Amino acid sequence: MSNSIGSVPGRSEGPPFHRVPLSPPGPADPAPRPPSRIRLDSSLRRWFARNLGLWRSRRLYFFANEEVLRVDMLLRVESFSEPVEGEAAYRFSWWPEQEFGFFDQKPQYPREGRTEAYLCGHQLRRSKCFLNDFPIHSQIRQVDEHEVVFESHYLQTDVTEHVRLIDEDRLRSRSIYSWRQGVLELAEMHHEERLEGAGPCLAASA
Repeated sequence: MSNSIGSVPGRSEGPPFHRVPLSPPGPADPAPRPPSRIRLDSSLRRWFARNLGLWRSRRLYFFANEEVLRVDMLLRVESFSEPVEGEAAYRFSWWPEQEFGFFDQKPQYPREGRTEAYLCGHQLRRSKCFLNDFPIHSQIRQVDEHEVVFESHYLQTDVTEHVRLIDEDRLRSRSIYSWRQGVLELAEMHHEERLEGAGPCLAASA
């Protein structure tokens, strides 16, 4: 028996073959969502927690007139259990270990002091800056899990500070650059060694 037109020899007739149309393209994938603000803030809090304790800070100051001065400071970083502002609050205290005549040549720098700071999102709000009693706000940029950058502005001065934790948080490196009206006025290099770990939290921030 001859095959019907269009049939394949040796193959039984079956239901007609229907081509399934392609599905129309769906809506474009939404733009990727930015990282959670909560996750970023939590990362910064973890970074600050890694800095708690007592540090020996060996510092070199390079002034615009090519003057280079040295001073060794002690720096204690503490946290408050219940901050009155922001997500976390800290206290920074400093005093000299070896002066090397630094404060005799630069009397405008305080020998010792204390400031309180509040972490508010990606901004650190300090009750006063290092050289005077004016409050100062710094924008924070996190480079990676070990390093952050603080960018501040006060009294016609722009300050950029890089802080990096090294060797499983045993050491810190701090590089600070200060510009006045666009001219680099001061560069600081701080090599810091942890002397003590974090102590108990302070009761309440002022």
